[in-house]
Amino acid sequence: MNLKFFFLFAFFSFVSFAQNDTKSVIDSVEFYLRYSNRNYLDAAFRLDNALKAKKLTEAFELDSLKLKTYLSLADIYFDNDKNQKEEIGYGHEAFLKNAHGALKLATKLNDSLALAAANKNLGYYYYDYSIDSAYYYNNKAEKLFRALDDNFNTAVVLLDIAMLQKSEKDYTGSEITSITAISLLDELNDTDAVLRYKSYLYNNLSLLFKELEQYEESIDYNLKAIDIKKRLKGNNEELIDNQKNNLANVYKNTKDYDLAIKYYTEILSNKNLKSERPAFYAVVLDNYANTLFLSEKYDQLPGLFLEALKICDSLGDSYKTIVINQHLAEYYNFRKQKDSAKYYAYRAKNISYPNYTDELLDTYLLLAEVESDSVAVTYYDKYIKLNDSLLKNERAIRNKFARIQYETEQIEKENIQIAKERMWLIIVSIVLVIASFLVYVIIHQRNKNRELKFTQQQQEANEEIYNLMLTQNENIEEARTLEKKRISQELHDGVLGRLFGARLSLDSLNMGTTPEAIDTRGQYISQLKTIEEDIRKVSHELNTDFVSGAGFIDILRTLVETQTAIYKLNYTFNHDGSINWDNVPNKTKIHIYRIVQETLHNIHKHANATMVKISFKFKSNVIYLSIKDNGSGFDTNKLKSGIGLKNMNSRIKEINGQLDIVSTINKGTTVKINIPTN
Repeated sequence: MNLKFFFLFAFFSFVSFAQNDTKSVIDSVEFYLRYSNRNYLDAAFRLDNALKAKKLTEAFELDSLKLKTYLSLADIYFDNDKNQKEEIGYGHEAFLKNAHGALKLATKLNDSLALAAANKNLGYYYYDYSIDSAYYYNNKAEKLFRALDDNFNTAVVLLDIAMLQKSEKDYTGSEITSITAISLLDELNDTDAVLRYKSYLYNNLSLLFKELEQYEESIDYNLKAIDIKKRLKGNNEELIDNQKNNLANVYKNTKDYDLAIKYYTEILSNKNLKSERPAFYAVVLDNYANTLFLSEKYDQLPGLFLEALKICDSLGDSYKTIVINQHLAEYYNFRKQKDSAKYYAYRAKNISYPNYTDELLDTYLLLAEVESDSVAVTYYDKYIKLNDSLLKNERAIRNKFARIQYETEQIEKENIQIAKERMWLIIVSIVLVIASFLVYVIIHQRNKNRELKFTQQQQEANEEIYNLMLTQNENIEEARTLEKKRISQELHDGVLGRLFGARLSLDSLNMGTTPEAIDTRGQYISQLKTIEEDIRKVSHELNTDFVSGAGFIDILRTLVETQTAIYKLNYTFNHDGSINWDNVPNKTKIHIYRIVQETLHNIHKHANATMVKISFKFKSNVIYLSIKDNGSGFDTNKLKSGIGLKNMNSRIKEINGQLDIVSTINKGTTVKINIPTN
């Protein structure tokens, strides 16, 4: 009963420890994720925390937290790449790897929120690289967020879709999408984030109505956007200036030049604008100069145009220079300075071609005005041809968006049906797998029991063989000891006694006074003393015990002598006398014996050797066994794990040893084994 209680206590203690350990890991992961998701921190610091979180989730197989690390890493790499920073290196491949990893894991875990977030991230990424892919992922994200009743994130994704539609001139689609997003945000409380995205949506509406030349609506949405941006927390001067520039552009298009100049002047009145935002300063300066030109105020021209152009050229921003070059061409054409007009018009054309088709279209029309005769006609024809091509492309894009949306819906319906079919297939498969697993477990357990029984029998046989060997060796040693004692006693009590008596007799005869007699007897007595000392030395040596543990070395030496004689091998056998084999466990000695036996067998079978060197050394409580042959050798990279090698590895593992095989073709093989004794 006490034993049962002990096992129950141990089991619940282990479970409690495992739970506490897992909780500690989860706490660490969540700690790292908190710092990785703080956008205001250094990118390298955020990345370091995210990677630490990922490493822990992979080590402990915490899939739900691993999914969060994928999303966090994708955000970090995307933000770093978007802001063109270099703190953590190139982010495209790293972003895609983590974004698709999140997509795959979210699908596996059936985590709709994470799935929506992963699609949203991919939609943002592809906005600058592939319109089709961006629309595809955003469309999927929008449907997932709608299903979750997440109005805010649905509106955020709809903004991205609306901007895609506007960039492809699907103005009607963009308007509908923007209004839908605004209506979703209207249902939420006016938090700073909600107001911020409302202002972005109003800005998108203002831009597309400007393109549609519905200027009153554009002005209305610009004013709404400015009003909201003034209510946002923090310093939003940049956002407000951007919006004022958009509004001034609309007023310029309506020919309300005074209002346009008013807003441009407000923006340019910021003394720090040129140093803090030189590219934006150049754009506003060009718009202001163009408005002055249109309002027939030429005093500051073309100086303002040229200043704006110089700034953009110094920044290497060729795209922004297209419009400035066009404005300069228009100005010089108005001034009848044809050479200058052509210079800037052609410069605009060269920059526009082939990537900026809208700007190239305007430049063709400008060149048709600047040039004369057949050249002007040629550029007008190019204008018409490119315009027709753009119209066809816009229609194709609109159709493509519709097709992508339709195909996405069809795929979702098919996925639902496939999911049902898969569910039944999984149920049947699980039943079959469980049944197969149970059969396998039963068969495997039976085989395991047999294997364990065989191993136990083999171990008992090894122990019995070794004990018999030790017993035999002890009997031999006992007989040797008895024989030594007998000889010692015989020498001491018999021969030595007689010699001692003879010495006394001779000593008594030494009373003779003649020099010759004295000298002769002295020589005999000296010789008898020498014999006496030699016999006493032999007696003591015979009566000394053998070195402790010599029995096991004798057993090994006998094995080596027997095996090498059979295999026709020459050998050397060296051992360190400092090894106390009596303190080495019997199990270890059995395995050493078997390893030597197996190695000699392998040398005979595979090496074609004529010489083998076996040595034992002892250092720092470790026995170093080395078996070296002069055989054919082999490539250790192609070493096959046969039964003999498996047995050897198994024995070495049981005694916590280490095996190292060094071999060179045609130069032999050395087997090195390290065996700890404690």
